[in-house]
Amino acid sequence: MAKFSVRKTFTMGREEVRAAAEELAKQLKADHGLKYSWKGDEARFSRSGIDGVLRIDDDAIEVSVKLGMLASAFERPLKKAMNEYLDEYLS
Repeated sequence: MAKFSVRKTFTMGREEVRAAAEELAKQLKADHGLKYSWKGDEARFSRSGIDGVLRIDDDAIEVSVKLGMLASAFERPLKKAMNEYLDEYLS
């Protein structure tokens, strides 16, 4: 099983960060078939072989992902895509 985390600090407003995080969750759903649900400032997402949590703190957003055996082959491209998305949409 593979694990990785992506953390990005931000200075923009919390509502803007939440909107960007919602778009990321929607993109993960569309691109990878992940289901997600929000509870406060935390979104949990999953599908067969993938489990993760997206958390919004006061000054950072963190995405932690656990990949099963078959999904672990996608660790690098998933991590890269998340980093690129957060770099593009958060400031």
